[in-house]
Amino acid sequence: MTLEAQQIVGACVRFYRERAGLTQEALAVKAGISYQYLSGIETGRENFTIGVLEALCLGLDIPVRTMIPTAYDNAAGHFPPLVNPAFFRRNVPLPDGLSFEHLRDTLDRTQSVIHRINRNMVAESGGTLQDLIQGNNFSGLVSNVLADSFHHCSPYKHNHDQRYPDLINPLANAGASEGLEIKTTLRIGKGGESHNGHDGWHVIACYNFLENGDIQFVHVMFAWLNGHMNHQPDWKYVGSRVNEETGSRRTETFNTTPEGNLKLRDGSAYLDSTKVDFSRWRSPSGRLPPAWSIWNRL
Repeated sequence: MTLEAQQIVGACVRFYRERAGLTQEALAVKAGISYQYLSGIETGRENFTIGVLEALCLGLDIPVRTMIPTAYDNAAGHFPPLVNPAFFRRNVPLPDGLSFEHLRDTLDRTQSVIHRINRNMVAESGGTLQDLIQGNNFSGLVSNVLADSFHHCSPYKHNHDQRYPDLINPLANAGASEGLEIKTTLRIGKGGESHNGHDGWHVIACYNFLENGDIQFVHVMFAWLNGHMNHQPDWKYVGSRVNEETGSRRTETFNTTPEGNLKLRDGSAYLDSTKVDFSRWRSPSGRLPPAWSIWNRL
């Protein structure tokens, strides 16, 4: 391995170690090497074998196939975006077994996956993925990647691609019926949209595009919503619409009611206040919002 390659890969090992919040001593123990040796790897002074790199990747829970291209992307200044921990609203209740650390890792992984796709697209075709597909299809892709990231980074695991909800927590308390239905959108503060309008936890993650085509999450809402059959439903049936641009007919759809929208906005677990102007959002007069609501900070 050349000195340049050592420096590039070593710097990426440090990048992932610091992102994981691990000290050199902690990662060295995981990899079965000395922290002095690890320090030399991270600074590019020490050569290392594929076996050592595999051990480091295992300790970081990063595939080798991800480490190498990320290392060269980072060296060229193409870093995947990360969420800002300062924007997590840690008093917001999350579904059973889900922590804010799980949520951070899930959002970062999703942004990283889209980053890798787009870096490969730019290298091969000169354009990003969103240059090739319609906006609603791209949001659907991001939703699928986000669901898969929850599967890898949290106790919530894939349910079935044709079943509600998208994810379930097999470790949840008996009878808790804990699941997650995932939606992503460019429309910040948007209410929920569903093809079934069932009871359950719903997460709506809003993102922006960066200049290089990457996505960055700016607003993530969690809420338990009452199904449309409930006597106080948070969903309303809006039927099957025809897309005016394409002429295609959409499947049966439910949208959240004003009460459902309020619950979602109350549950703003991640809110980038530099990108989201929520001062214009209003809670009805006389309504007593929960302690974690954004309206208790206005």
